[in-house]
Amino acid sequence: MPAPAAGTLVLATRNAGKLRELARILGTQVALTGLEEFPDAPDVPETGATFEANALLKARAIAEHTGLPAVADDSGLCVDALGGMPGVLSARWAGRHGDDKANLDLVLAQVADVPDARLRARFVCAAALVVPGNAAREVVVTGSLDGRLVRVPRGTGGFGYDPIFLPDGFSQTTAEMTAEAKDAISHRGRAFRALVPYVTS
Repeated sequence: MPAPAAGTLVLATRNAGKLRELARILGTQVALTGLEEFPDAPDVPETGATFEANALLKARAIAEHTGLPAVADDSGLCVDALGGMPGVLSARWAGRHGDDKANLDLVLAQVADVPDARLRARFVCAAALVVPGNAAREVVVTGSLDGRLVRVPRGTGGFGYDPIFLPDGFSQTTAEMTAEAKDAISHRGRAFRALVPYVTS
């Protein structure tokens, strides 16, 4: 497999859904690749206390490994009634990283006795760009989407907590929306769009 060309932007994830999402947002403005092109790339532990810190950790490590500009994000669900948790622990809230159903079920169990009026929540995403080399630079932006939880999962699109998140002003959960409709309002869409001017400059 040929190496990605200079000028390529590396998205620091092996999540095909995230790669497709960023490709939709950036369109044809940049050449984009994921970590499947770099099988020996390190798995970077998300040890930061904030979304911003975790995004930077990943982007720095992948930029250093590949020698190419790298974009990484960290995102999660912040539930008011849970003191802002699961937050940076969203992907491993139930104990095992990436077990979407277990994570979702645990959150629902934890808010089972919380009145509907107190089920406010938001999705938050921090996206980081790290450009290596002599003109090294780092940029971090954030995006968020406010809404509330629903008690019964709805929809089969998206991933993670999408089936139980109802954005403000909408009657569909983010799992019931089309990919394009979700991109237009999502925390990740907002963060990535805020990053576009830095990526393309």
